Amino acid sequence: MTSTCRTFVVVLAAAAAGVLVAHPGQAQPPGSAQTRPNIVLILADDLGYGDLSGYGHPTIRTPKLDALAADGVKLTTVYAAPSCTPSRAALLTGRYPKRTGVDAVLMPDAATGLPSSEVTLARLLEGAGYDTAMIGKWHLGDRPGFLPTDHGFDEYFGLLYSNDMVPPWVQTTRPLRLVRGTRELPGDVDMHTLTERYVDEAVRIVATPRTNPLFLYLAFSMPHVPIGASPAFAGRSAGGRYGDTIEELDAGVGRLRDALRERGLDRNTLVIFTSDNGPWAEMPPRMLPLDTVRATDAGSAGPFRGSKGSTWEGGVRVPMLAAWPGRIPAGQATSAMVSTLDVFATIARAAGVGMPADRPLDSHDLLPLWSGAASSPRSDFVYFNDGRLQGIRDARWKLRATPDAADAGATIQLFDLVNDPYERFDVAASHPDVVRGLQTRLAEAARTIVRR
Repeated sequence: MTSTCRTFVVVLAAAAAGVLVAHPGQAQPPGSAQTRPNIVLILADDLGYGDLSGYGHPTIRTPKLDALAADGVKLTTVYAAPSCTPSRAALLTGRYPKRTGVDAVLMPDAATGLPSSEVTLARLLEGAGYDTAMIGKWHLGDRPGFLPTDHGFDEYFGLLYSNDMVPPWVQTTRPLRLVRGTRELPGDVDMHTLTERYVDEAVRIVATPRTNPLFLYLAFSMPHVPIGASPAFAGRSAGGRYGDTIEELDAGVGRLRDALRERGLDRNTLVIFTSDNGPWAEMPPRMLPLDTVRATDAGSAGPFRGSKGSTWEGGVRVPMLAAWPGRIPAGQATSAMVSTLDVFATIARAAGVGMPADRPLDSHDLLPLWSGAASSPRSDFVYFNDGRLQGIRDARWKLRATPDAADAGATIQLFDLVNDPYERFDVAASHPDVVRGLQTRLAEAARTIVRR
C-alpha cells in the first residue's frame, strides 16, 4: 500500500471509530493541513537533571543543547516516571503507565509490551498525514505486535531494549542486536559508535525529500550504561568518560538541527529534548563486575535527592528544552510544574490533530505556557514506581507514601517543594491538614488511574 493510500485508510478508520476529535472548547490548533510543523522529539536515557551545562554541570559542556534552550524555552520542574519502560509509555501515549499496563521495566523476550489498543504519537500523527520515523531505544516490547512499526512508525532503526540487557548484567540468551524495521541486523553492537550511528540515521531521514510533514522520534541509548563515545569525543571532556558520552550526544543534537537548517526546515519544526528518568547513580552490584561499567559512569541529579528507580525528586525530575521559531519566544525559562506526559497533548496541538476521545488522558497542552501566554495547565503529578502508587504533589506540596500508598503501614512524608525542593525536611507532623488533603487526592488517583 502506498504512503498516500495508507494515510487515507488510517484517517478514514479513525473518523469511523470516532477516535480523533478536538477537545470541546479548544481554540483552533496552530497546525493545518498546509502548514503543519515537522516534529522532532529527542529523548536521552538516564540523563540526570544536572548533566547539562545549562542545568549547572561544572565540567561537562553542552553548547548545542544550551543553544536549543536559548532559541526557545528551558523547563526546570519536569516530571517523568522513574524507569525506562513506564516513562516511554507515558511519553508516547500521554497516559500514566498504570493505565496502559506497561508500568514496569521489560526484559528481553517479555511476553507483553505496549498494547495495540494504545494510541501513540506516531499513530496519531500518521493519521494526520505525517511521515513517521523512530531511531534508537524502543523498550516497549520486542515481540511481533509490540514493535515500533506496529505502533505507527513507518521506519525504525535501533535497539528494542536497554543496551545493558546482555550477560553479565542481565541473564538472557538473546544477543543484543540492532534492528531495522522488523529485521534483526547481524553483529555485535559497538557502544562507542552507537550515538554516531543514531545521529547518522536521523540526519538521513531529515535530508530525505518528502511532501508530508515529518515526525521523528530520536531516543538515544546513552547515557544508560554501558556508555561509550566515538574516537572524535573519547578523552575530550573535562567530565571524564561520562562527559565524553554527554558531549557527543550534545553534538549529535547540533548535527540534527544543522540538517534541519540545511533543508530549510528549521523555521517550521518543533524540537523537544528531554530524558526518560533521573541518573542511575545507585546501580546495583550486578552492574559492576567488569570495568565496562563503573559507578562513575552515572550522571548527576544536580541538587535533588535520589536517582533513577526512586520517586525522590532526583529519580523523576528531568531536563526539558523546546524550540519552535515564531511559536515559542526565544530565551525563556520556567519553573512551572509539567510532565513528560504533557508532550503528547502539546505535539497534537502543534500539529493540529485532535486528541483520542475514547480513553482517559493525563496530558496537557504546554504551548500556551511555552509562549508565555499562560501558566502551567497541570495542577498535580502522581508518582508511580514499578506500578506502586507512591505519592502526589501539587504546586507546593509533595506527599510521599512508601513503599506503596495501598499499604496500611505506608510511611507518610510531606515536603514543601517551594521552600525545600531538595526534600531534606519532612513537615508532615506540622501540616496535618495538608497531609489529609493530599491523601484524599491520592486515594482518588488510586481509584481512577487504573489499567483501561
